[in-house]
Amino acid sequence: MDIYIVIPAHNEEALIGKTLQSLVEQTLPPKKIVVVNDASTDDTQKIIDQFSENYDFITSVFHNSKKLHEPGSKVINAFNKGFETLDDDFDIICKFDADLIFPKNYLEKLSEIFKSESSIGMAGGFCYIEKDDDWVLENLTNKDHLRGALKAYRKECFQQINGLKNAMGWDTVDELQAQYHGWKIKTDPSLHVKHLKPTGKVYTRAAKLKQGEAFYKMRYGFWLTLIASAKLASKKNSLSFFLDTLKGYFKAKNAKLDFIVSEKEGEFIRQLRWKNIRKKLGIG
Repeated sequence: MDIYIVIPAHNEEALIGKTLQSLVEQTLPPKKIVVVNDASTDDTQKIIDQFSENYDFITSVFHNSKKLHEPGSKVINAFNKGFETLDDDFDIICKFDADLIFPKNYLEKLSEIFKSESSIGMAGGFCYIEKDDDWVLENLTNKDHLRGALKAYRKECFQQINGLKNAMGWDTVDELQAQYHGWKIKTDPSLHVKHLKPTGKVYTRAAKLKQGEAFYKMRYGFWLTLIASAKLASKKNSLSFFLDTLKGYFKAKNAKLDFIVSEKEGEFIRQLRWKNIRKKLGIG
């Protein structure tokens, strides 16, 4: 299968080389890699250029987004900038972060997953972070959820969900919309990806309100937002995260912000979420 990869990168001189090296060493090489240099002020571009000189399938494009590190919009703006430079002769489109080291068989296994079942619309492995000289699972989400750092989409699925939403929560709503359209999400526990920079370390306090805003925009409603916020806060061991999320939800509700899913999609999302909750509780 032909795999295209878009990598947004901002001031990643210390890590982008490791990410690209792990991708050029794949047992199944990607057909194209586009690195989006998002207004880097360090030597990120120099490192990208070194790889471009040696590998003709690696290109780059410059993008200048907002200075504020705001989860969601910044990275998706950069992704879209890179995606615009590609043709549509791909089978799989990937959005990868610039701080990952992939096992050499990652893309090969990814291709095998998509080939195994035509209804699989999204697939990927798991992020591991270094802790006490060991690599441990970065346990921030359910095991059936694909981390935003390493998303991979079948072309037909990507087109049916109309690409990635330019908002916080993009890496949740994509899976929910995919399921709404009948696609399956597949995670492979055997695929361990080294995540060199743990998630969320550079988010501002204002940005943290965006999680609650995302729940509102996905039409979760209050009770699902409460449950989801408590769950995330528990994983992060942060009461302030819980309070910030609820504050963000009510702020968005009072402002009557636009939703990022339709009413029918919202109804499906709520039903799916409640179904999963009942299943975990052994009810129904």
